[in-house]
Parts: sequence; C-alpha cells; structure tokens
Amino acid sequence: MRRMPVKTMFLLVEAGAAISMLALSFLLSAMTGQGWVLLAGSLLTACALFWMFLLTLFFAKRLSRFTNDLCQTMDSMISGGQEPARAEDRETIFARISYRLSRLYNILQENRRRVDEERRELQTLVSDISHQTKTPMANIRLYAELLRENLESEEDSAGKQQNLRLLDEISRQSEKLEFLIQSLTKMSRLESNIVEVKPRRQKLSELISAVVRDAVPKAVQKGVEIVNIYDGDGCADYDMKWTKEALGNVVDNAVKYSRPGGRVQISAKEYGWYTAISVKDQGIGVREEDTAKIFGRFYRAGEVQQEEGVGIGLYLTREILRKENGYIKVKSKPGEGAEFVLFLRKGNE
Repeated sequence: MRRMPVKTMFLLVEAGAAISMLALSFLLSAMTGQGWVLLAGSLLTACALFWMFLLTLFFAKRLSRFTNDLCQTMDSMISGGQEPARAEDRETIFARISYRLSRLYNILQENRRRVDEERRELQTLVSDISHQTKTPMANIRLYAELLRENLESEEDSAGKQQNLRLLDEISRQSEKLEFLIQSLTKMSRLESNIVEVKPRRQKLSELISAVVRDAVPKAVQKGVEIVNIYDGDGCADYDMKWTKEALGNVVDNAVKYSRPGGRVQISAKEYGWYTAISVKDQGIGVREEDTAKIFGRFYRAGEVQQEEGVGIGLYLTREILRKENGYIKVKSKPGEGAEFVLFLRKGNE
C-alpha cells in the first residue's frame, strides 16, 4: 500500500465509490420497484465521479508542481544557491515541508561556511610552515655539507667513519622532512583549489618520456630496469606539470617496491573516451583489502612501513587525475607485482 502510486490510489477510490453507489441505487430500486431511483442513482454517481476526477486532476497537478519545486530546491541547496522560499500558507503540509527545508538549508550553509573557514586556516598554516621551514632546511643541508667536507679532510679512523654514517642519516632525514613538507603543501593547495589544474591536449609520449627520464637515476641505483614500450602518437587532455607529478608518483612507487633486478614496464592504450597509461612492476604487490585504502592520505600497508615515504603520493595522484576528469585503478596480487592504470580524458580530436 505504501508503494502504490497516488494516481492509482485515487482511481481505486473512485472505482470503489462508483460501484458502491451503483449497487446501493440498484438495491433501492429493487426494494421500491421504481425505475427512476436507479436512474437518479446513476446520475448522482456520474456527478460524483466527475467532481472526484476534477479533484484528482487538481491534486495531481499541485503534487507535481510541489515535487518539481522540491527537486529544484534540493538542487539549489546542494549547489549552495539561494535560500528556499517559504510558503505563505503556514497551515498546509507543503508549508511545513518548506519551513523545514529552509532550516536545513541554513544549517548546511553554516556547516559549509565553517568547513571553508577551517580549510582556509589549514591552508594558511601549511603555507606558513612551508615558508618558515625553507631557511632552516637549507641551513641544515649547508651545514651537513660543510661538516662532511671537514670530516673527509681528516685522517681515517673509526670515529670518522661513525661520524660520516651519522651525517648520512642526518642528510637522509632532512630530505625526508623536506619531501613531507612539499607534499603537504601540494596537497593543501590542491584541496583548497589554490592551484588550478589546466588540462590541454598534448602528446602522451612527451609525458611518459619526461617521467621515465626523472625516474631512471633512482632505478639504476636500485638495480631496477624501466622499460617504456609505448611508441604511439596518441594525445590526451592533461596538465603537464601536475600529471607528470601524478604519473611520477606511481613510477616512483613501482621502483621503490621492486626487488633489485626487477622490471617496471610503462605502456599506454587508447579507449573510447579515455587513454590509459599502465605502470606494471614485479614488486611485492598489493593485498586486495588494501587496494582502496592505498589512495587515502597517509595510508601505508603494514608490509611497507619500513620503506621510505609518508603515504601521500597515491593520494595526490588520485586528486590530480580527478581534477582532470580522469581516474586511477589498480590490479595486483601479493607477491606478483602490481599494475596501476591512469585514465586521462582524450578530449576533442
């Protein structure tokens, strides 16, 4: 009964009323033996059905108008448009619904204002941290290099080697801290829309070549081979700077989690609306329960906790692709490597 359409319900009521009135008229006619009773009952039934039909049309029209107004109001509330208009008649059900929608709109606007304010405060905080740490980080690197030069000029000794190892750890940790600050700054700017991603139609080969060129030194150092098998001339809509960052994060992870002697293969394939760039490695793989979590902020699976990184790279990749109307998928089995596929919009030919 609850799922029955309103029009069907009205038709059933009208049919039931008509049958009841005709049956009553027939019964009275049979009891009195007067034919005019049946005729009068039939005319009264026809009049009642006519007015009930008009009532049904009026109610259906008003319900349809209310439904359309409600949908428009909800769309306006979702997009943050103007406040819903309140009905003048405060006693009807439509007015009560309108009043509650207006209250809900004000609550949503207040929550949205608070979220925007907190986001701006966070962006200011991250920007201040980034700005205030640039000079100290540069000084740490400078003093570390000066200390290294002084140590290397000394004669070999156990103390010298120990100090050099400690100095290497200082340099490594300072680089990690600088990378974290830079990643937080990028993440904050992307989330607050301070940095605008501007896709334009470009060749895929330029993007892939630039990423491979940047990743080769680290791969050579670890003994991992990067193979680019894409030799096509396909194009896609993307922002070179930010998409290079997105693809670079994926390739960097592929190298990082590959074993020495492993291979990272990069390819591309064109589909109807998208062009897919595949990065396939022979590393440790991703567990099925982690395939969705790895794109979250600061998430790192248990088996990679000891590896370098802070868990921001794939999150940034997903956000960059989302701003370009693209997306990323992963296919993997633990111990058999992983394949990350970045989908970029092809745009207009």
